[in-house]
Amino acid sequence: MSVTHVPGFPRIGAHRELKFALEAHWRGELDAAGLHAVGRDLRRAQWQAQRDAGLDRVTVGDFAWYDHVLQTLAWLGALPTRFENRDAGLAGLFACARGSAAQPAMELTKWFDTNYHYLVPELTPELDFPGSAAELLGWVGEAQALGHAVKPVLLGPVTLLYLAKVRRGAGRSLDWLPRLLPAYRRILAALAAAGVDWVQLDEPALVLDLDPEWHAACRDVYAALAGVGPRRLLATYFGGVAAQRELLAALPVDGLHLDLVRDPAQLDAFVADWPASRVLSAGVIDGRNVWRADLAALLERLAPLHARLGERLWLSASCSLLHVPVDLAAETRLAPALRDGLAFAVQKLGELRTLARGLDEGASAVAAELAAARAGRAGLATLADARSPAVARRVAALDAAAAERRAPYAERRALQQAALGLPPLPTTTIGSFPQTGALRAARAAFKRHALGHLDYLERMRAEIREVIARQEALGLDVLVHGEPERNDMVEYFGEQLRGVATTAAGWVQSYGSRCVKPPLIHGDVQRPEPITVGWSAYAQSLSARPVKGMLTGPVTLWKWSFCREDLDAATVMAQLALALRDEVADLERAGIRIVQIDEPAFREGLPLAAAARAAWLDAAVRAFRIAAAGAAPTTQIHTHMCYSEFGDILPAIAALDADVITIETARSDMELLDAFRAFDYPNGIGPGVYDIHSPRVPTVAAMRRLLERAAAAIPPERLWVNPDCGLKTRGWPEVEAALANLVAAARAVRQALAEADTSGSGQAASRLQNVVIEV
Repeated sequence: MSVTHVPGFPRIGAHRELKFALEAHWRGELDAAGLHAVGRDLRRAQWQAQRDAGLDRVTVGDFAWYDHVLQTLAWLGALPTRFENRDAGLAGLFACARGSAAQPAMELTKWFDTNYHYLVPELTPELDFPGSAAELLGWVGEAQALGHAVKPVLLGPVTLLYLAKVRRGAGRSLDWLPRLLPAYRRILAALAAAGVDWVQLDEPALVLDLDPEWHAACRDVYAALAGVGPRRLLATYFGGVAAQRELLAALPVDGLHLDLVRDPAQLDAFVADWPASRVLSAGVIDGRNVWRADLAALLERLAPLHARLGERLWLSASCSLLHVPVDLAAETRLAPALRDGLAFAVQKLGELRTLARGLDEGASAVAAELAAARAGRAGLATLADARSPAVARRVAALDAAAAERRAPYAERRALQQAALGLPPLPTTTIGSFPQTGALRAARAAFKRHALGHLDYLERMRAEIREVIARQEALGLDVLVHGEPERNDMVEYFGEQLRGVATTAAGWVQSYGSRCVKPPLIHGDVQRPEPITVGWSAYAQSLSARPVKGMLTGPVTLWKWSFCREDLDAATVMAQLALALRDEVADLERAGIRIVQIDEPAFREGLPLAAAARAAWLDAAVRAFRIAAAGAAPTTQIHTHMCYSEFGDILPAIAALDADVITIETARSDMELLDAFRAFDYPNGIGPGVYDIHSPRVPTVAAMRRLLERAAAAIPPERLWVNPDCGLKTRGWPEVEAALANLVAAARAVRQALAEADTSGSGQAASRLQNVVIEV
């Protein structure tokens, strides 16, 4: 009989129960006991969904209060030592995730090439690993008491150390293995004592191009864990590990999970001489996308493997289902042909059940399910916007000139400064301002036709007037309209573009309590009419200061959507770029002199395997340049990137040729700028001095210190001052306090410049770098 399981399941709940409970707890409206009760109910619902689908083992330990990496650190007793209350249960956990009065939050960055954000482990000399994972053991006991066959999951030690950052001269990551492994041994032994017979150890780092030192470390780790605790399923995902076949074959583990969606061909490297004592977990259902699987093709492919391995063949999703929505049941407004082509997490459990029955009982036993899957997939091609000859012709007509600005950066910079007249170290924000409950209610009322169009328009304009007035009062130099009309930076554009659909409840966790609803790119993309022009033009009419037009870039629109499988990424990104190019032209005609084309997903779209990166980067850079290149030299193009490591792709970022890039740097204490300085990044740059994912309001002195450090890395004449990211998740009191401090810090440095340079404005900017270091 085939064995079925999943590496993980969405933890937020079908109705975002965890999000609302967390935020109520942080506001002081729900105590710890109440939050624990919500968590218990969600875990039980996850397990029951897996059991109802007939899965043989339910996954325990994929639930997390904020992030699974942070949760693992808590179980190991390895939360950062700089937090005084790190051992104080939920309070300590959330202090690390969100910051405390005394300490900034842990660094946040992207989980491999996904839009999920994890908290980066910190290794400091005084850190120890005394944990025993009592919480995980408690959850195991909960599941066992409900009669479930459990498979706990832990982030593996190799990946944990690979993701960690060493602080304050604490050696190298690999030096920490002797301290870390005893904690893992204790946890594994405790799981075995609790009656657990299988444990999943996640090692996605093994799909990366690791050097021999990390391979040796992997051998040492699993040799040290051999013979301790339950049988071990080593889980790899997000790519292939055929290149590590000899390493993995030699490890003393009891099973291996392969992502056969990202790399189907890797199966051949393992199956020929698969040891008779080992399980092979075949990740054949896509954990990263929402389209129905071709079940008949999968059955045909798996049948020989099943005949060979029998119950040693486990059927699974390619990776945790954390990255897809929970359930399709709420999507009653989608076109039937589109809905029938989809599978969310619950439906993917059903696909696994169908595959297992088909292998065990024959294809005839699941003929109806196979026919439904076949019809659902075929129906996608019948959608009205599936193919557009006009879009195809326009993409085919793109040439090299379509991706070139009309003047080089140095010339553009002089023209833009003359047109805009900005002071040194201009201040701005990234785009969004607080989204109040009243604002969300107005948007929701408009969508359900309970608020008329004119009333909705005036409600949004009233918000824009308030946002512009507040920014002017704060003294910001470049303003934004605040994006009150937008639910999400990607979903909003998805609602306006043809060939794209949006869901009613297709929520996916991004980090903590933050959830997004990725659009569905199901057809050729085109822009039927201007999207943002009216809002931006109205905001500009309210102020003599420049107002930025705010767009989401083509790479991010592609990456943060669930994209069709029948077109390559380069073609889809080019379609999106042409739609945005038209929007930039309309913004210019409306008098907008600065346009920001956000690309926070630029780094995460990069293939994990180095061999595939050059072609993808070429396509991504080309898409951004197509979107921006139609702008006049006097129009200043900004872009924004955040929560990723950019050091290895700086040539590609420079090739975007954006006039100004704003980046997240506050949590990492401007660490990222060292790479920009070493590369000698040529254009304008705005490193964030305010961490918007923390409720902390940084002081003027703290922001000024970050700004001084930035000026030591970037020539001050090309330096901007801004927060890390948009402000939609924050409240107005903290936003105004933080932005007032940001403006004050920028003005203090400007004043230092003015006092230091008495010989003429031409030398002022060049001398600022030395000035700010001294003050």
